[in-house]
Amino acid sequence: MSILSGLRPSPVWTYFEDICKIPRLSKNEEKIRKYLLDFALENNLESKEDIVGNILIVKPASQGFEKIKTVVLQSHMDMVGEKNADHPHDWSEDPIKPVVDNEWVMAQGTTLGADDGIGLAAQLAILSDKNLKSGRIECLFTVDEESGMTGAVNLRPDFFTGKILINLDSEDEGILYIGCAGGIDTVGIMPYNPLPVEEGSAALEIAITGLHGGHSGDEIHKGYGNSVKIMNRFLWNLSNNYDISLSSFNGGNLRNAIPREAFATIVVQKPYVEQVINWIDSFYTILLEEFGDLEKDLKVSVKEADLPGHTMDDESQRRLLNSLTCCPHGAIAWSKEMDNLVETSTNLASVKFIDNYKIEIVTTQRSSIESSKYDVAAMVESCLGLAGAEVTHSEGYPGWRPNINSEILKITQKSYRKLFGREPDIRAIHAGLECGLIYKKFKGIDMISIGPTIRGAHTPEEKIEIKTTQMFWDLLIDVLNNIPHQE
Repeated sequence: MSILSGLRPSPVWTYFEDICKIPRLSKNEEKIRKYLLDFALENNLESKEDIVGNILIVKPASQGFEKIKTVVLQSHMDMVGEKNADHPHDWSEDPIKPVVDNEWVMAQGTTLGADDGIGLAAQLAILSDKNLKSGRIECLFTVDEESGMTGAVNLRPDFFTGKILINLDSEDEGILYIGCAGGIDTVGIMPYNPLPVEEGSAALEIAITGLHGGHSGDEIHKGYGNSVKIMNRFLWNLSNNYDISLSSFNGGNLRNAIPREAFATIVVQKPYVEQVINWIDSFYTILLEEFGDLEKDLKVSVKEADLPGHTMDDESQRRLLNSLTCCPHGAIAWSKEMDNLVETSTNLASVKFIDNYKIEIVTTQRSSIESSKYDVAAMVESCLGLAGAEVTHSEGYPGWRPNINSEILKITQKSYRKLFGREPDIRAIHAGLECGLIYKKFKGIDMISIGPTIRGAHTPEEKIEIKTTQMFWDLLIDVLNNIPHQE
């Protein structure tokens, strides 16, 4: 039974519901690639796939529209898979279950995948629209945007022909994006020595859950709690007030998401168990006061557990907790050119005990200024290096420099005014878009990024606003109807 087909625009929601049934986490896009290629075959449309899995499907120019400039519509086919800890979901097999909640569509216990499933759905609706009269439209579907942008990184300059590109991966209706930040990942691997658990010890499991989380670009400045930083505050203070030993620390999952949950196991001498539990409860109260309504669902729990096989040595524990205390998280600098735009930030994304007695610390830095991106990455490297971690950086990706004289910007502005009777906002975004890589590879390309309103991306609270999806669709159609002739 269809849940979304009664919404408007019907073709977009129908395709989106189909997409929700298809597992498509980053680096596991085989099923969605097959779906797209089958769609092209069923609709007698030209298609091709490159060596990394990017797909291009072409809608030929309508009769009499052959001289209209070619437009590339672009979105990414992968999604972030986050779920509530108590929600059963197999990301390799289970479908996402969308529900209508008043004016929004969201999912049951998981991310919805509107980022960027709604872009995919809009492209498919355009490709299958028999009534649309337009020039040639090339729909570009890229892989692995969420975990490294490897699809965009490996795009060949001859994969598509259009010189106008509309990216469908924005999350704010009424905002036309014409620039984005570049990014880089900084990862530290820290060794430690395992020690046997002393006699007369007890183990306590600490859990931090219920945080908002969110997109590490879009929402890094909003002050939401970082579960890794919060857990580290507990552990740092406990280690300075009680003789505790750390056995495990597992917080965060994704490099581009603010971590929502963290779990740790500590070992303490039995006579101090009650004191430690009381201290944790008291510090929880302090946190609730600090965050107020911003993190009203924050939960901190502690319970006794079975003794672990080992703990980490005291010196490594001290270095780890000091390193995470000094490691920055959040907005570092604000743009001098655009109001309310974060220029530079860093996200302490995850800490995990991994095999061979090592700890992996993952962070992501973003900036619209290349030199600042590398400067904040060096800041993080210094913190992790002082703890004895071996630090590496990803290749990173470039930003997209705004062009206020863009032709597609002027066309989209005009369409927006005509349709909705008001001026759209023109902005750059602190999140990384594939546009940065495309801008670097395809010289002279003219780009803009649009989308409906999505909130809570990369979290189980992700939702998409129904009315703005119709507005997004109407704007996209009107823009395509106003693309000029080739010169």
